[in-house]
Amino acid sequence: MHAVLQGFSHTPKAFVQSFGCQLNFCDGEKYKGILADLGYTLMDSPEEADVILFNTCAVRAHAESRVLGRLGTLKPLYERNPKLIIGLCGCMAEEQEVQEQLRRSYPFVRLILGAGAMEHLPTALLRIYEGEKRLTVTEVTGIPDEALPTVRESGFMASVPVMYGCNNFCTYCIVPYVRGRERSRQPEAIEQEVRKLVEAGYKEILLLGQNVNSYGKDLDEPVSFPALLRRLDAIEGEYFIRFMSSHPKDATPELIDTMLGSKHIEHHLHLPVQSGSDRVLQEMNRHYTTEQYLRLIDDTRKKDPDFSFSSDCIVGFPTETAEDFEQTLSLIRHVKYDNLYTFIYSPRPGTKAAAYPQCSTQTEIADRMQRMLQAQREITEGFNKRFLGRVCTVLAEKFNEETGMLVGKNRHAMNVEWKGDPALVGKMLPVRIIAVKNWALTGEML
Repeated sequence: MHAVLQGFSHTPKAFVQSFGCQLNFCDGEKYKGILADLGYTLMDSPEEADVILFNTCAVRAHAESRVLGRLGTLKPLYERNPKLIIGLCGCMAEEQEVQEQLRRSYPFVRLILGAGAMEHLPTALLRIYEGEKRLTVTEVTGIPDEALPTVRESGFMASVPVMYGCNNFCTYCIVPYVRGRERSRQPEAIEQEVRKLVEAGYKEILLLGQNVNSYGKDLDEPVSFPALLRRLDAIEGEYFIRFMSSHPKDATPELIDTMLGSKHIEHHLHLPVQSGSDRVLQEMNRHYTTEQYLRLIDDTRKKDPDFSFSSDCIVGFPTETAEDFEQTLSLIRHVKYDNLYTFIYSPRPGTKAAAYPQCSTQTEIADRMQRMLQAQREITEGFNKRFLGRVCTVLAEKFNEETGMLVGKNRHAMNVEWKGDPALVGKMLPVRIIAVKNWALTGEML
């Protein structure tokens, strides 16, 4: 491959854009690492690139439409440079329907590389340079090579995958079909990666997986996720550990106790409920009831009233009735989430729920969405007042030039903004909370 690139009349350039979840952006850093290791110069825009990769998401139809629209804008670049390699990677590449659509309507897309085939990128590029017009590689091959190079986007925040895939097969979700079965990394490899990052000065470690609470069940010597967290928390240094995503059926009191007893792990759990109706949860194949879900929430708040929860909710699942929605609103008001991510149901080809008849009109679904958003706005502003006057440690993640404010998160994963010097980005700082907005806390640096 290096010999091929040496034949270029210029330094070869590459552009990678990732869409979707945090795990996708983590994969994007590896795609960039592979390309940089091969000798490509990474670009911030596609106009001058010799290789363009879109690392894609298939969770919702809107995400796919956005990618396809973006692909369409690349056609003039290919017409100007027929040697240009345009590739579609990630979850969309695993869908047979998408593969056929690309062959039919996007013939200038020369590489289709599935979510589990990342390490085949160098070989795939070489085959195209050697004459193959189009190439599709979609095999799911265990976990990516631990030695794959990575170009990290940040010098103080790093994402670390602990596992890949999902075994849950929720009826609305395409992830198990495009990401494969659960595969856990060895705890020794994860610990080594995190230790190196902390020693290099990283302040936030984000552990990633489709369902991190299933971590370790597939290993020859099973390891629980709380046990992994305790192992990582023992690493000396100044840093936060965050993780996502969790599945309620696997979230346990042991997990909560591990978090509360830790030095570095955030006191926040993103716990997607999806619906507050037991009937809908059963039809979603979620494997828990609202009673079980609320028991974990309530027991946690008894141990730490300030513990922060966020969640996902699907509005307009095909079998959701007005009564089901009211039950969801009731649950939201009971829990008092610090953040709630709401989505209108998006049917995904090949999933069981895609065949369910829709029992609500689009007008009804849109009205429910607005009611849910309004309810959460009221909850967030009222519940966040508990932090007024308190001092918390905040990692300054960025500087907003328009407002002159530093922006970051505290140990409860809550957004905090305060006046400060942009040179402080990447530092962990003491901040006193002096005001509350419906989306953030406002503070002053001590």
